[in-house]
Amino acid sequence: MNQSVSQKMMENDFYCDAPLYTALKKYVDKDMSSFHTPGHKGRTDIFDINLSFDLTELPETDSLFECDGAIRASEVKAAELFGAKYTSVSAGGCTLAIQGMLAAFTKLGDKVLFSRNIHRSAVNAAILFGLEPFWVMHRNDCGAGLPGRIYPEDVRAALKQNPDAAAVYLTSPDYYGCMSDIGGISAVCREFRVPLLVDNAHGTHLVAFGKHPLHLGASASACSAHKTLPVLTGGAWLNCADENAAKKIKSAMALFGSTSPSYMTMTSLDVARAWLQAEGMEEFRRLACVVNELKELAVSVGFELPLGECDPIRLTLLTTNVGFNGNEAAEYFRRRGSECEHSDSVSVIFIITPFNSRRDIDRLRQAIAEFPRRQPLDPLENTMIHLPERAMSPREVLRHGREIIPTERAEGRIAAEAACPCPPGVPVVMPGEIINAKCVKILLSTGINQAVVLQ
Repeated sequence: MNQSVSQKMMENDFYCDAPLYTALKKYVDKDMSSFHTPGHKGRTDIFDINLSFDLTELPETDSLFECDGAIRASEVKAAELFGAKYTSVSAGGCTLAIQGMLAAFTKLGDKVLFSRNIHRSAVNAAILFGLEPFWVMHRNDCGAGLPGRIYPEDVRAALKQNPDAAAVYLTSPDYYGCMSDIGGISAVCREFRVPLLVDNAHGTHLVAFGKHPLHLGASASACSAHKTLPVLTGGAWLNCADENAAKKIKSAMALFGSTSPSYMTMTSLDVARAWLQAEGMEEFRRLACVVNELKELAVSVGFELPLGECDPIRLTLLTTNVGFNGNEAAEYFRRRGSECEHSDSVSVIFIITPFNSRRDIDRLRQAIAEFPRRQPLDPLENTMIHLPERAMSPREVLRHGREIIPTERAEGRIAAEAACPCPPGVPVVMPGEIINAKCVKILLSTGINQAVVLQ
């Protein structure tokens, strides 16, 4: 009976009445080379995982938030890989890992030093937990239009001014692949006896290069494995190096995690970890050589690259020197069959993994080699990361009513929500901050035409 039902489903025309299915099928049929997440690149030949693995909590399958069987065993193996005291699986993406990390290391009302390029999931968690944010700003050292890096001495200065800080929270690498000096910042945090929490969403694979945040002294990291590893979307790990906080990780994540986590996603994490330890480390190191060749080719054509230490497999091309903004460049690459991860006014970003085929790489290589040049555009200032004036704390915002108005009329109003162009999901303005003219300009340029403000 089940077989006849499934056969009828496959043969039925009702698929035409499923708009999301139709959209995805139409896109897949375009046969684009994927240089975006997820890291498995749609390969159907790398998983021995199918719908029969879409199970629930059974005596043999363990339970994520009360795990003491197969799930816990997979977490122990992941902890060994990352050098963690405790690692927890997340089927709720890096968002759940970030929520759990902040919940485990802070308490209501704590002051936390945040880098300004935090993801909106951290913004929302800070509001939920009633955290009092203060900021360390980026130095514009990565190239025109890019956010830049956090420096150890700036973290030290901020902690000196705020000796009651409970934690330091940074994003590294950032969306463009630029990496801050996590080792140096970790040393500063140890000096002030505060934990360093790292949003390592884009850097799980850095374990292959000895540059994972835990290897560099961080207290914890949220790692969005599906971005660069062969993991189904939503698969992440929360890695903790702190003995005391490790005891709180599971209960902290259980506050927000679904009671029906995807077993297929969790299984893909387990398989990806096993692959990474068996052969993936070397595959990533080989890939870094391929990406470096693409970078050299791009520079010879006239593209510029982010300056300083960057993720060895992230390909970010700065486009103004070849006379294009990043969105125009992305359209060119799209016409040549290569779908990028992100583009903006100054750059186009490609996420390349070991699961991109030789055909994918050849397509991208040829598109770069044949890129048309125009008169260089004027360099752009670093526009995304800035610090508007604060009127009240993010938590205080919850006590007020709110309204939605056109962004063009929002100057001078107090933001009721974080306004985060996504990707990369970084706040232009935080709840409780006054929306200024620069905020309005950025939001409109990124397609955010409505603002949520206090009444």
